[in-house]
Amino acid sequence: MDTTSTRAHDDVRTAPRALATEAVHAGRDDLARQGLHAPPIDLSTTYPSYDSRGEAARIDAFATTGAEPDGPPVYGRLGNPTVARFETALARLEGTEAAVAFASGMAALSAVLLVRGSMGLRHVVAVRPLYGCSDHLLTAGLLGTEVTWTDPAGVADALRPDTGLVLVESPANPTLAEVDLRAVAHACGSVPLLVDNTFATPVLQRPAEQGARLVLHSATKYLGGHGDVLAGVVACDEEFAGRLRQVRFATGGVLHPLAGYLLLRGLSTLPVRVRAASATAAELARRLAADPRIARVHYPRIGGAMVAFEVHGDPHGVIGAVRLITPAVSLGSVDTLIQHPASISHRIVDADDRRGAGVSDRLLRMSVGLEDVEDLWSDLDQALGCIDVRLRRVGATSHAEPAPAH
Repeated sequence: MDTTSTRAHDDVRTAPRALATEAVHAGRDDLARQGLHAPPIDLSTTYPSYDSRGEAARIDAFATTGAEPDGPPVYGRLGNPTVARFETALARLEGTEAAVAFASGMAALSAVLLVRGSMGLRHVVAVRPLYGCSDHLLTAGLLGTEVTWTDPAGVADALRPDTGLVLVESPANPTLAEVDLRAVAHACGSVPLLVDNTFATPVLQRPAEQGARLVLHSATKYLGGHGDVLAGVVACDEEFAGRLRQVRFATGGVLHPLAGYLLLRGLSTLPVRVRAASATAAELARRLAADPRIARVHYPRIGGAMVAFEVHGDPHGVIGAVRLITPAVSLGSVDTLIQHPASISHRIVDADDRRGAGVSDRLLRMSVGLEDVEDLWSDLDQALGCIDVRLRRVGATSHAEPAPAH
């Protein structure tokens, strides 16, 4: 069995393919030639080599450029054939030259910051809201970065000679606020724009086509899709990928091969899952917007499987009352999850900053899965009933206005 890098798999393509086709076949194009149908899992941590001079030359080449070594694998921290298949597939879906996978989304973001910081570019311009831990990593300066928070219109004015990165998330976690990526990319000039595309996935948008140089995913979410793998990935050009591989090798934030296999398998159903869950989410957003127990609904114009809504009553009562929906952090699984961002995912963000970014204390974030819409609505309806009695007593009759995120 050929265990070499999968970089050459694109050679079998002679014409562009639809996203749904790429999702099924990218990273697997060589399997039939090897007499295989399912991708193999290579769990080796090290590989035999009887040519130590050749190994030295390959390691020297990696140290210089970060390019994937030619020939058989060397060591699990430098690269793995199963993980490389996932990277090949994700790059194809995002429309970039390369992708580099990590042990988590935060490891992926940390690697990007370390790459830019190593070049003396430690200043970051960022737009809130972001995922809570991303916000914390920047604000706390744990990697020696300095952050300037701004709105999308202020990006150009916030740039400095030492700015190494502009970071946005669209739709944003947890308010689902949307950013005009093309306009922000233009405002960045020569500074790389990193877009966290976790919520949208390449099914709904491909930021690289709108000018982003870096596309970040918490692959734990929709890319894996089943709540059983922890991972992160950055899709980018080959030059930046080489630097990311060097950081990954040095810091050890590698993705386990089994996780790489699960992610590759998850990609094959990504378009089907995202589109099905998005249709249900849109219907639930419509019903919530017409419900007097709801103060406001957030649902992005781009669509998607995420819905956020603010209740008139106690959001904790809703969390405690769901039965079919799982009250849990994270998102993107086949089952529906709900959580209270101010208590969990964004708890680490300063309360004033959190509220200033639109993350109110009554906001609930729901990741819609693949259940039947009527079953999900029935569960939401009975959970909202825990605050309905109090609302009727005070005579609350106003209906929520849907608030498409911008």
